[in-house]
Amino acid sequence: MSRMDKRRQEEAKKHETKDKKSDRRQPSDAQPPTSKGVPPKKKPKKKKSWGFWVLIVLVALIGLSGVGYAKGYFTAKMDKDNKEFEMTAFKGQKSQNDSVNILLLGSDSRGEDQGRSDSIMIAHYNKKTKQPQIVSIMRDTFVGIPTQDGLEYNKINAAYSYGGPEMVRQTIENNFGIPIQYYAVVNFDSFPKIIDVLAPRGLPITAEKDLEVEGTVIKKGQTNLSGHEALQYARFRKDAEGDFGRVRRQQQVMSAITKQATSPLHAWKLPEMLGAVVGYTQTDVPLSTYLSVGSSYLFSSHKSLEILTVPVEGSWENGYYDYAGSVLEINEEMNKQAIQKFFSK
Repeated sequence: MSRMDKRRQEEAKKHETKDKKSDRRQPSDAQPPTSKGVPPKKKPKKKKSWGFWVLIVLVALIGLSGVGYAKGYFTAKMDKDNKEFEMTAFKGQKSQNDSVNILLLGSDSRGEDQGRSDSIMIAHYNKKTKQPQIVSIMRDTFVGIPTQDGLEYNKINAAYSYGGPEMVRQTIENNFGIPIQYYAVVNFDSFPKIIDVLAPRGLPITAEKDLEVEGTVIKKGQTNLSGHEALQYARFRKDAEGDFGRVRRQQQVMSAITKQATSPLHAWKLPEMLGAVVGYTQTDVPLSTYLSVGSSYLFSSHKSLEILTVPVEGSWENGYYDYAGSVLEINEEMNKQAIQKFFSK
């Protein structure tokens, strides 16, 4: 072999060695360099965003809420003791400041008789201040009831038997100048069942005194009242205070209901309770109003329920009429101003 051939073989071996080293430095799946000489990064696999999981949770909560609402509503509607009476058209009026006023009537109806309103309240909610308020009007309040033949003076609870919620609305507006948008009527049979849905272990109440109503005995002090016991506690008035004490206990029960309904511990129970309320009451309050007012209050600082009793102190005196019995004769203008001042806080 000539020297020239040996030199060519040595050069070839050197080139083979360089190529092998170059192959060891670069992985087999290496990507060609970009125009700047830097290989592109691999794109990571897309993960489901947090919004997807939030949507799943919301759908599940809405589904569970719907089931709870349906359970409360249809249980109420299928209750054979849940009687409804034919109501005259309710001509509700909105308030000027966009607050919501609902006429709450507790009816002592029995059988086919619509009866009188055992309790009369105006539930007021100010959407701007998030403040819930209630005005309790004592049923013996002597007022002018607007009938077809003109004003007829009688106890305010007679207005319900004359013309249902609409007549009560007209009477309140005529005497106190308060516009009312909606109404809700619950009778003695339905009220305990609503309480039992809300507080199956009893409604926490600090009873003012030992009392007995139609065989139901309630002891003074902290206790948990069943729906039936809560009704009897709110109805009791056979003592020296009469209707004044009864109205105060009604307010106490309403405050306990509000606390129970807005407690975070019972949030899971709200859909079923709402269904029971709608099912057990005769009302024209749309579901959208329950939801908007409820959500507005639940996501606020939870201001305590404020309560005003009418007639206010110093604005009334006892009276008696053969056709009406014992009544509370009131200073209408004084009470009108008191209610309007209370709602304008």
